Amino acid sequence: MTTLYRATFLHTPENPFTHADALRAESDGGLLVEGGVIRARGAFADLRAAHPDAPVTDLRGGLLLPGLIDTHVHLPQVRVIGGLGLPLLDWLDQCALPEEARMADVAYARDVARDFTRGLVGAGTTTALVFGSHFAGAVDAFFEEAAQTGLRAVAGLVVSDRLLRDELHTTPERSYAEGKALIERWHGVGRTLYAVTPRFSLSASEGILDACAALMREHPGVRFTSHINENTREIEVVQGLFPGARDYLDTYERAGLIGRHSVLAHNVHPSDRELGVMAAAHCTAAHCPCSNSALGSGFFPLRRHLDAGVHVALGSDVGGGTGFSLLKEGLQAHFMQNLMPGGVPLSPAHLLYLATKAGADALDLPGVGAFEPGQQFDAVHLAPAPGTPLDAVFRHAASPERALAAAFATGTPGDVAQVWIGGDVAHTRA
Repeated sequence: MTTLYRATFLHTPENPFTHADALRAESDGGLLVEGGVIRARGAFADLRAAHPDAPVTDLRGGLLLPGLIDTHVHLPQVRVIGGLGLPLLDWLDQCALPEEARMADVAYARDVARDFTRGLVGAGTTTALVFGSHFAGAVDAFFEEAAQTGLRAVAGLVVSDRLLRDELHTTPERSYAEGKALIERWHGVGRTLYAVTPRFSLSASEGILDACAALMREHPGVRFTSHINENTREIEVVQGLFPGARDYLDTYERAGLIGRHSVLAHNVHPSDRELGVMAAAHCTAAHCPCSNSALGSGFFPLRRHLDAGVHVALGSDVGGGTGFSLLKEGLQAHFMQNLMPGGVPLSPAHLLYLATKAGADALDLPGVGAFEPGQQFDAVHLAPAPGTPLDAVFRHAASPERALAAAFATGTPGDVAQVWIGGDVAHTRA
């Protein structure tokens, strides 16, 4: 089926940190979509003239953006959002880990997966790199729910063998066997990909990391994700657990886990050596600004990452973060960079890139992230309710860029009118 979408749309097919004119906008634009794939893009009048018989979906009055891409979010933590006032390790013990233990019950895990996927898609997220569960049955349930929702899910079994609750521990042998079975069942099926996921080096021994590396060697298309340098106390504990490691990154590096398909969350306190290795390996730092603030982890050194050549994308870090909206994450990133010494001023173009194309590049998904011909039609239509402040800005904005700034400043999931994934409607506001 062919559809011509008429809308004010914006996207960043280039990186605005390196290309001054990266933001592309059409005030009265058209996107010709056939079979879920964008076939043409341009001024609506031109596309209408070229395709006079194509049915038109009129989305004027709002903004059409590429589907948002979350590069760090935790499946089991959707019901513990808002545990404010605690540093990372205390928050894990008191909020996150007790909830994660409940995921052993597959029926409970399936209900959580439903809350989680609906929350993501309802916030405009069409692709997510997901920290799954410590229980293989719960990961299965999530992939099933993601397939039903249509979410592009990159996820995996979370593995640990120390310093957590006993029921969350596994062994290298079991983690390898369960991971292999999940890869064979889900990797590359529909819109799902697998991500090898040791929780972090604090809870993953050399044996667990070696088992993860074995899975990656045997299945070179899978992704890798974990945490790094989030909290100063965490870093101290990891140094004690790996006395021979040069730094936190080296615990993963020595196991052979750092490469093009690696996404490391947080990296608030990196060394220069770590940044250099990450840049050389073309791996990504997932920046989670709301979580960094809520848990008091610190200011993300964006300028040091950019100067070193490290790729950066956005993550919500639910439930250490404060919700699924990447609009809010972009706003918080803007605030924190303004406040920190040597911060990077972030324009609306930077925020849109970090929430879309940067995530697609991080996950090596060239078919999403912008509105380029040949890409999948993953899109979010922001259309605030009449009479709201954001509606007033949209109606009177001098340019699409000004409307985009307002979307990041005040937009919420309530402003998400519709979401498409691969051309399929995945969410419609009630």
